[in-house]
Amino acid sequence: MEQVNKKLMNWASILEDNTREQAVTASTMPFIFPHIALMPDAHLGMGATVGSVIPTLGAIMPAAVGVDIGCGMIAVKTEYHERELGKDTGYNPGDRSTLQPLSTLRESIEHAIPLSAGKYNHEVNRSHTRARVESLQAKADQYGFDPAEYAGNWALQLGTLGSGNHFIEVSLDEAGRVWLFLHSGSRGVGNKIATKYIKIAQDQCAKRFIELPHKDLAYLVEGDKEFWDYIKRMTWAQQFAFENRAEMMDRVIECFGQWIGGGVDRVEEINCHHNYTVREKHWGKEVWLSRKGAINAEKGTWGLIPGSMGTASYVVEGKGNALSLNSSPHGAGRNYSRSAARKTFTQEDLEKAMTGIEWSGSSEFIDEIPQAYKPIDVVMEDAVDLVEVRHTLRQILNVKGD
Repeated sequence: MEQVNKKLMNWASILEDNTREQAVTASTMPFIFPHIALMPDAHLGMGATVGSVIPTLGAIMPAAVGVDIGCGMIAVKTEYHERELGKDTGYNPGDRSTLQPLSTLRESIEHAIPLSAGKYNHEVNRSHTRARVESLQAKADQYGFDPAEYAGNWALQLGTLGSGNHFIEVSLDEAGRVWLFLHSGSRGVGNKIATKYIKIAQDQCAKRFIELPHKDLAYLVEGDKEFWDYIKRMTWAQQFAFENRAEMMDRVIECFGQWIGGGVDRVEEINCHHNYTVREKHWGKEVWLSRKGAINAEKGTWGLIPGSMGTASYVVEGKGNALSLNSSPHGAGRNYSRSAARKTFTQEDLEKAMTGIEWSGSSEFIDEIPQAYKPIDVVMEDAVDLVEVRHTLRQILNVKGD
């Protein structure tokens, strides 16, 4: 760990100069307490660095929470072992040679879950989906707002993946157990909420003649109506993201069960945010803690740290490191911007990186190639004081939206 200044602690051994500069700038905001914790996967973000933990007193910077409010991971460990998956997986063929190939499972998942930006369900036609929509509507009513003000089709967004680095995977752990694993957030409705309140924060700072080091460090002041309106909507979007992942996992489990020809037990299940704000106590004070690309790593708390689409992911247990504000990295962290990755890598590079993994083969994913990210083993080594690795997952199937 490196103490950059009195308000910034850094765990990243790979850190670009512009990322360091951005984190230093954020640490100068007067309401930071006790300090910003920069995670091993830190990279340049909007206003505040992705991979940073930002505790604040009396104020919140909406851009420091991010536009994908509540984005995170869910993973389910099943009772199945790789030897039960059949010869078509390429892993230790067993006696289930009648199984359909993994491509059949991938296509089933792609049919059950809308993928990509702007893709949504046609209708709410599953009982568990309807129950979640009703629960979310009731929560919005309790908070005194209508989600339709931000996205008229918000209910159709529940159970959809999105694009970018969001994914669905079937993976094997170090013992050969099968895990179902996915990454997504609050979709369009969360984005619209975030975008509106980032603009409101900027307008309020301008009205108060507050000079900001960067416009995306604009903040809402605790006590103002706009502050509490944002807290309510942000909290709702975090719940939407949590339920969105749960809804998709229900569908993935159904697809997997149909493919393997049996029921699926949820032996272990973890659902955690890595873009969110909560009220927590640190260093003797109640703070608003924004984890922008970081997970809760309180002692004994289990979390998920994914790699890229062709590398390992990790199931971890927090160590409760006080300096890190009980936090750890949320993934590998980008080393190349999307445009730079497309200029640097080729379809051949991507196909090589995905050898042995069932995937769509689309050239749309060149910007998601593993080489565009920091090496996940370096990130995990940097996080050795933050989390204990409980399981290492290797994907055998990957689904993404373009």
